[in-house]
Amino acid sequence: MARFKITKVTESKRNKVDYDNLGFGVYMSDHVYVSDYADCVWNEGEIIPYGPMPIEPAMCTLHYGQTIFEGLKAYKTKDGSINLFRPEKNLQRLNNSAKRLCIPEFPEDRFLDALKELIRVEYDWIPNIKGHTLYLRPVCFGSGNFLGVHVSDKYKLIIIASPVASYYKEGMQPIRIKVADDYVRAVRGGLGNAKTAANYAASLYAGNEAKQAGYAQVLWLDGVTRSFCDEVGAMNIMFVINDEIITPSLDDGSILPGVTRDSILILARSKGYKVSERKITIDEIINAIKDGTLQEAFGTGTAAVISPVGSLTYKGTEHVINDNKIGKYSQEFYDILTGIQYGEIEDEFGWITKV
Repeated sequence: MARFKITKVTESKRNKVDYDNLGFGVYMSDHVYVSDYADCVWNEGEIIPYGPMPIEPAMCTLHYGQTIFEGLKAYKTKDGSINLFRPEKNLQRLNNSAKRLCIPEFPEDRFLDALKELIRVEYDWIPNIKGHTLYLRPVCFGSGNFLGVHVSDKYKLIIIASPVASYYKEGMQPIRIKVADDYVRAVRGGLGNAKTAANYAASLYAGNEAKQAGYAQVLWLDGVTRSFCDEVGAMNIMFVINDEIITPSLDDGSILPGVTRDSILILARSKGYKVSERKITIDEIINAIKDGTLQEAFGTGTAAVISPVGSLTYKGTEHVINDNKIGKYSQEFYDILTGIQYGEIEDEFGWITKV
């Protein structure tokens, strides 16, 4: 018996979905999970039809941005069963973001049960093609109504489901990235390590400017010296120099601790590869490209999994990486991660949660 009250739609809108041209985040499934916080407690929550929700013009999050979110996926295996990949890490990060934004933490057992029950209700929405998934978006925000800069006393958590294809239309192909040297996204002591709307709002102008110039993403530098690499707009970044996998460290708190990033580091170390989490300057990267020691670069994230970087443009000069080809490390990590996620490779790390 379901833990939550479930109110189903009278007619599904799934027949209106073009599964051959899903895109990413275009279609929303029939139902959402919703839980409300009031009087210092999260209620049990329920699953209801997806649709408009009433808000007041004075709802605090519209004015002061007290909101956080997460992103994870449900994978359909060959036998029709459903896998979640390290969902407990997403909840951990959600609650870490909650602490930073003064939002009450959400209970772990309730979160996992809500995910599973929503997936069961929306099972028919999950794509059957490998590489296509049901993307799950938990979002939590202050729902109190007032004007004045202080934390809310009421909150709402919603989990949305969306059938998606690859994050990039071209799939796992090398992308062009522009290094942002005119703008900054996050600074030490700021919100960089929280998955909150403010970080993404801060990235929009430079990201849109880059896309208009033909780039897929922006590589952000640190907000103080603008010399150290931080992360890319929608993912963490890794570089391979002389067979050493290097990724910016999380020490300054300006980088989001990615679940895929952590998984790649665990995989790499388990294979005996040399791995470094350290500060790395953009000058070191450009020099390594020029002298041929930088073998490849790739982004890591839930949405795209692995995104090989074909070129970096810095101060107006484009630097091609690995002849604009997918590198061996990028391909290996992609194959292993997706193999585990879809149940094709043994999960020796205990990462999979069955629905």
